Amino acid sequence: MKRVIAIAMAVGISLSLAACSNDPLAEQYRSGDNKNYVAGDGSVTEFRGTRAVGKDWVAPTFDGQQVSSKSLLGHVTVLNFWYAGCAPCRAEVGDLVKLTTEYESKGVFVVGVNVRDSAGTALAFARNHKLNFPSVMDIESGAVVQAYTGVVSPSAVPTTLVINAKGEVTARVLGRFEPSTLRALVDTALEG
Repeated sequence: MKRVIAIAMAVGISLSLAACSNDPLAEQYRSGDNKNYVAGDGSVTEFRGTRAVGKDWVAPTFDGQQVSSKSLLGHVTVLNFWYAGCAPCRAEVGDLVKLTTEYESKGVFVVGVNVRDSAGTALAFARNHKLNFPSVMDIESGAVVQAYTGVVSPSAVPTTLVINAKGEVTARVLGRFEPSTLRALVDTALEG
C-alpha cells in the first residue's frame, strides 16, 4: 500500500511540475527530439502564373460563428491548419499572433483551421495562447481540408496556405513556417 501511495505521489508531483513549465510540447519540438510526432519539413512552395483556387467552404468557429471562403475574398488570407497537441503548431502560434497584429491594418486575415480538437480544447488553447484571430472547427465536416485537397493539399500539420484577395493560393508551407518567410509570402500576395 505504501508503494502505491508513493507512486501516486510521484505521478502527482510530475504532473504538477509539467503544468508549471511554459509549453513542454513546443519545447520538445524546438529541441529537435521529434518524439511522438512527425512534422512537415518546412518546405515552401510558391505558385505563380495560373494559381489554384480551392472549393467554396463554410465552417463554424469555436463559439458558433461561421467563416466562409467567400467572406475572405477581397483580403489576403493566411490559413493555418493546426491542433492543440501539435508541437510545431504550438511553437509557431506566437508568430501568428504577431503577424495578425502587424498586418491587420493592411487587411490581411489570419484564420486557424483546427483539424482535430473538440471546441472546448480549442477554446482553452485560444485563451492560453491569447489568439487574436479566429479558428474554425474542421474535424467533423472536413470542409476546409477537402476544399484544398488535390489543389494544394494541406498534407502535414501544421500547414499554412497564403491566399490572395482573389481566392488564389499563392504559397504553401508544409510544417512550421519561418516568420520572415511567411511575412515575405504575405507581402508578395499583397502585391497582387
